[in-house]
Amino acid sequence: MFFTFQAFSQGILVNHTCTKIVQIPEAAIIAAKQNLHIAYGHTSHGSQLTDGMTGLVTFMNGLGHTNDLYDWNNGGTGGALDLHDYAMDGDVGYYPDWVDNTRAYLGTVNPSTGRGTGANQDVNVIIWSWCGQIEEKYTAGTLMSEYINPMVQLETDYFGIKFVYMTGHLDYWDEANNKAANQVVRDFCINNNKILYDFADIESWDPDSIYYEHAGDDCSYYSAGGDSLGNWAAEWQNSHTVDVDWYNCTSQHSEPLNANQKAYAAWWLWAWLGGWDPAGITETENNSQEIAVFPNPVTDNISIIVPEKSKIEILNVEGQLLKTILARGIETTVFSDDLASGIYFIRATTENKIITKRFIKE
Repeated sequence: MFFTFQAFSQGILVNHTCTKIVQIPEAAIIAAKQNLHIAYGHTSHGSQLTDGMTGLVTFMNGLGHTNDLYDWNNGGTGGALDLHDYAMDGDVGYYPDWVDNTRAYLGTVNPSTGRGTGANQDVNVIIWSWCGQIEEKYTAGTLMSEYINPMVQLETDYFGIKFVYMTGHLDYWDEANNKAANQVVRDFCINNNKILYDFADIESWDPDSIYYEHAGDDCSYYSAGGDSLGNWAAEWQNSHTVDVDWYNCTSQHSEPLNANQKAYAAWWLWAWLGGWDPAGITETENNSQEIAVFPNPVTDNISIIVPEKSKIEILNVEGQLLKTILARGIETTVFSDDLASGIYFIRATTENKIITKRFIKE
């Protein structure tokens, strides 16, 4: 289901369960690019997210997805996602600089829109990352006063902007304080319906959903007693095919796979903020393989096969619902003579999952 950005309001948790990028419908990616204007403040660790997003474009092109579907730039030119990287200097470890820099970037609040009034008045998403200071804030007792409370105040003042909270990267060498600090942020966001990009959780799990309890930001992992056991990202990369299962990209302080996972989760966040509702998505490797559409491209009528009783919906690339029919797990024919040439999506909703398939009408 798609919503206007202004009407969208709920808690969002993006973590390691949100890294199956093939589960995001193309219509949701397009809607995010149409609806979002993002400003991102970060230093080196935070660049894993945007460096991963840069490498993702060519990777997905090579896998046969719509050309440059995942493109992004400052300004959103050429149909790309509008994301201003390094929009604000520093990271949230530097208080009060990060707050002052946010307000300077946005300008005074427009009381009618709840956004800024300056050159960046179109910005409707602010996201900041940490570098290595989250556990220091925790041990000093300033995590609330220098991070959480200022974020709440910014949300209150700029009520037309979505502010994304983050956990910090992993720090094996100060593991107890690092985990405790990240959990404070996690608990606050969950309990108060905030938007959280769980950076630490994403780099604690490999793509096969194996959890590494004692890991560092470089993806090295250790035994409970402190013995070095390996590097989960390097091991996964070595046992899988580059440019098929993963892609090379810059990933400061870490392995490319870490930035891959961060990019997948970032697009999950953008799609969610852009109006996509991921409720009902199940853990399938590629849910589009569970629905057959033929012929594709379509010339006249569409034949659809789904695995079980489903509600079938036809949507355009903007996510607008065009048709709804009921299928009973067998071949169903949908008349398409009223569809203009272009790209469309079939969405099949069963009792416990949503399956999406892209098709072209000639």
